[in-house]
Amino acid sequence: MDAIDDPGTHNGWPRLRVDDWIQTRDTVHMWTQIVGKIRMAHSPMLNHWWHVTLYVTPRGLTTSTIPHGRGAFDMEFDFCGHRLNVRSSDGSAGSIVLEPKSVAEFYAEVFATLARLGIRSSIRAVPNEVDPAIPFDDDHRHASYDPDAVRIFWEQLVQVDRVLKDFSSYFRGKASPVHLFWGSMDLAYARFSGREAPTHPGGVPNCADWVMVEGYSHELSSCGFWPGVGDEGAFYAYAYPEPAGYAEYIRETDGVVYRREDKLYLLPYENVRTAPDPDSTLLRFLRSTYEAAAVTGNWDRAGLEVDPRRWRR
Repeated sequence: MDAIDDPGTHNGWPRLRVDDWIQTRDTVHMWTQIVGKIRMAHSPMLNHWWHVTLYVTPRGLTTSTIPHGRGAFDMEFDFCGHRLNVRSSDGSAGSIVLEPKSVAEFYAEVFATLARLGIRSSIRAVPNEVDPAIPFDDDHRHASYDPDAVRIFWEQLVQVDRVLKDFSSYFRGKASPVHLFWGSMDLAYARFSGREAPTHPGGVPNCADWVMVEGYSHELSSCGFWPGVGDEGAFYAYAYPEPAGYAEYIRETDGVVYRREDKLYLLPYENVRTAPDPDSTLLRFLRSTYEAAAVTGNWDRAGLEVDPRRWRR
């Protein structure tokens, strides 16, 4: 595939056109839903569904530690070695090769591997936030896996995760981890004002309205990266509820646009990748969109923001 032969890749931000890997992306999306639902089935509830997400690792994406009986296990997509690895606290382990195979085949292999390790699990085996929602054990449509594209996608996540964590260090209020939500397959981070929000109206495809009510129970400013928007993916930011004046707060610099139908700001990934200083370009977007939410929403900025270098003085 012609995805990485580009002068912009020398800075650590690789190019991956959406059209070059859309079938693989859609297959991996369903695989992450299966693994994420297994984490959700065994983990104690955390606010805003923070107990269901995946996290970027030096090799791929992990569930982190999942409680099971008096022990624990974890599951990690290794996008360097192209395996799904399962490890149990009793010392046993198993793995599944990541290669072209249907969602149905992957689903069967995952639960067979868990059973061999003595891990009993069950999930609601239908994907969320997609339409149509094909049950996992019937999904033979999604069966692509381009290892080069997947590795590039993971390299993108490493860069985005790094910058989002830098951005997160400037906030002392309630905030989410930097994590991947497998419903919409976006790497996300959210800050909260501390105030309750009006009830979310729901309406997300194949996702119960009460799920969105829990996710948006409090005022927030959210940002992240979607790999399936535009030519190469896009960074997004939005506020819930959206304060008056939020949509007009930012001028269209660095290619930032406000999409009114979705009530969010977008910055194309390629605009960051090809910038002289990609980190600064992305941080400028993250800071300005947060400022838009905090200023127009009357957040207590003095009490919520902090200098991460305060101990170096």
